[in-house]
Amino acid sequence: MRAMGISSSSVVIAVLSLILNAFFLCNGGITSSFVRKAEKTMDMPLDSDVFLVPPGYNAPQQVHITQGDHVGKGVIISWVTPSEPGSNTVVYWADNGKHKMRAEGTVLTYKYYNYTSGYIHHCTIKNLEFDTKYHYKIGFGNRTRKFWFITPPAVGPDVSYTFGLIGDLGQSYDSNRTLTHYEENPVKGQTVLFVGDLSYADNYPNHDNVRWDTWGRFTERSVAYQPWIWTAGNHEIDFAPEIGETKPFKPFTRRYRTPYKESLSTAPFWYSIKRASAYIIVLASYSAYGKYTPQYKWLEQELPKVNRSETPWLIVLMHSPWYNSYNYHYMEGETMRVMYEPWFVQYKVDVVFAGHVHAYERSHRVSNIAYNIVNGICDPVEDQSAPVYITIGDGGNLEGLATNMTDPQPKYSAYREASFGHAIFDIKNRTHAYYGWHRNQDGYAVEADSMWFFNRYWHSIDSLK
Repeated sequence: MRAMGISSSSVVIAVLSLILNAFFLCNGGITSSFVRKAEKTMDMPLDSDVFLVPPGYNAPQQVHITQGDHVGKGVIISWVTPSEPGSNTVVYWADNGKHKMRAEGTVLTYKYYNYTSGYIHHCTIKNLEFDTKYHYKIGFGNRTRKFWFITPPAVGPDVSYTFGLIGDLGQSYDSNRTLTHYEENPVKGQTVLFVGDLSYADNYPNHDNVRWDTWGRFTERSVAYQPWIWTAGNHEIDFAPEIGETKPFKPFTRRYRTPYKESLSTAPFWYSIKRASAYIIVLASYSAYGKYTPQYKWLEQELPKVNRSETPWLIVLMHSPWYNSYNYHYMEGETMRVMYEPWFVQYKVDVVFAGHVHAYERSHRVSNIAYNIVNGICDPVEDQSAPVYITIGDGGNLEGLATNMTDPQPKYSAYREASFGHAIFDIKNRTHAYYGWHRNQDGYAVEADSMWFFNRYWHSIDSLK
């Protein structure tokens, strides 16, 4: 063994690790004993303070930012002026900087059934300095509003960075608790990875787009100050031919922009970004993904581009989960899994975050890629090259929790619980990241589920705990 450069102790540890994983897979995981108090989830009324319109005629509202380029030196700033176009200009400057810069945006409106939007502004700022606090102003006169954001550190393999995870948020009282819990978490997230289903306006008669406006004002307190990376969910489709609305994703695409062209994507629903030491790929569960489709061809070309010596952490976001042991939305992600899972194993994706199911679940590292129509091998197996799959569609929307679980708990499922909450993915360096899930009923610092992640490229075998 010494001649091969491998110590006997390393072999023992690796074997024990595989045995331990096999034990987990044979016995299933943990179904939490925590039972949330039975309460109906209700949307906050339109006169709630979180929906307040900012003072001043035509003052900018619904301010939100997202990454505006591929590497983190750009930001897209968006806002709405309700009564007239107003100014398209963003004035911005570095913290303690004397020189103020200006960028010009664009403005648009849209109609949806009997609703007409306000004036929606989008402005992309590029060539910012890394790891710098910037202030920005929008509006003019006594209607000017001021915000700030911090750009990420330069892309590099050992850059630490902290992501928040939120999905299926909506605008209920529970949604407000989730967002507050995230904001008050002592491990401060620097960017939110949002796994789809924003406003749930489509749950109202005629897809009442007023609820897009209220959601924008509700989330402004976070998303005006740190980027939220957008994934499109089923509640963003807004396809309603019965009222003459036949263009999918109309409100979402008018209001929320993504930097998709920076990664050579042909649509805003699938794209990639680099941020610090992470390479993040966003996929679209509700756009065509079969062979020969634009999304398939893009992903086929995108995965080989990822340089794990530069961005070790490969993270994928989608809306519909592939591994889901709840009886809600059961196996809805199966066809996409069949198409793309072999690539995820081949390229050693570290973690996949999804939403859609209104509960929480974390898998073991498993894959199910051996099947063909002849061999009949169709069970998930432990696979150290596979990602961990995490469902975090537990933001708090008015549809309530998914409480009906499959029984017994599948072997691939490590932990599941029907509670609302958020998560933190805290990258330490190229080899280690710490993950924690926080349920709303606990104190801000309490983790109901957690694990250390060992990077698939730099630390390909999970260590024994």
